[in-house]
Amino acid sequence: MNQVIQEKVTINGKDFIIETGKLAKQANGAVVVRYGDTVLLVTAVASQEPREDIDFFPLSVEFEEKFYAAGKIPGGFIKREGKPGEKAILTARLIDRPLRPLFPNGYRNDVQIIATVLSVDQENSPDILGITGASAALTISDIPFEGPIGGVRIGYVDEKFVVNPTSEELDNSKLDIVVAGTKDAITMVEAGAYEVSEDLIIEALEIAQKEIIKIVEIQERLRERVGKEKMPFEPVDISKTENKIRELCIEDIRTAILVKEKKEREKALSSVKKSLKEKFEDDEEFLKQLNEAFEKIVKEEVRRLIVTERKRVDGRGLDEIREISCEVGVLPRTHGSALFTRGQTQALVITTLGATEDEQIVDDITEEENKKFMLHYNFPPFSVGEIRPRRGPGRREIGHGA
Repeated sequence: MNQVIQEKVTINGKDFIIETGKLAKQANGAVVVRYGDTVLLVTAVASQEPREDIDFFPLSVEFEEKFYAAGKIPGGFIKREGKPGEKAILTARLIDRPLRPLFPNGYRNDVQIIATVLSVDQENSPDILGITGASAALTISDIPFEGPIGGVRIGYVDEKFVVNPTSEELDNSKLDIVVAGTKDAITMVEAGAYEVSEDLIIEALEIAQKEIIKIVEIQERLRERVGKEKMPFEPVDISKTENKIRELCIEDIRTAILVKEKKEREKALSSVKKSLKEKFEDDEEFLKQLNEAFEKIVKEEVRRLIVTERKRVDGRGLDEIREISCEVGVLPRTHGSALFTRGQTQALVITTLGATEDEQIVDDITEEENKKFMLHYNFPPFSVGEIRPRRGPGRREIGHGA
């Protein structure tokens, strides 16, 4: 027998509903979020044990748009649902950003969040529901999480603010701003707008924060009713390793940070780290904590340099920029080309003018349109002196080109 627990709040005249207990019972946390007739299932699952020998938090967020949610069958010869499209990838990144900082430092268990669109009404965008749904799933789960958070979109139509505007309202809006945050603070803002005043943006953020508080409160009520006890987690104390590094080579780190050229600076820092590995080659605990402790000290020293000495990495003052040069017409047969260089950072930009038949057909669950302007951003490994397999554009490249 399914015992469904539900909490709801009214947002802009419509019920915002979060329920749990009916679907995905083997996930650490699972909720169904509904606003209008747009419905998402959001799940959160964590591994039982932390991953060894990594110095990052292995969080993955997936946003899955199913054509059946809009009563559509995928186009093309193969009718099976395929891999996430560009919009789904951008939404996954949108969900990820406000959540990632709210996991405890040093947490190394794999965590996967999957937001699946089950129904879409073509009025209420599922991306906002994904942010809140992910937070709710984590909040009621046993996964350590310092939330909850809520997410809302603010529009500005006919000189009035609109909370979670419909698709039609958004088409006529001067402002499209997505805000996520806790009860006490805003943690993420993503916006697009026509030229509007700073005062209008600030007012939009204030309105968003009031709505976020209401969304957070229903998650807190849900947690009180069905929340699981959190997994025990004790962050690893790396202070001893930090102290050893500072004692032995803080001056070497400070000298390396001031090296002007990036590649040489990286070599200098790598050399300091290598000397530490050699000195403590028999100290397993030190070697395990070295990367994390070393990077923390480097960040602290970079900040100290900026705040106290008014210098940036490479020794530049806060008002100094690297040498800039621009060049156009660098390729003979392209429609347009330019090379922008600032220090060792370069962007080679190429423009192609197409005809009407070259427009990109966008067919997803919420819209069908033709894109006349396409920006493709590429970040090849050689640009940072690295070796990586080439498997098409990654999430970062898609996000930066959006």
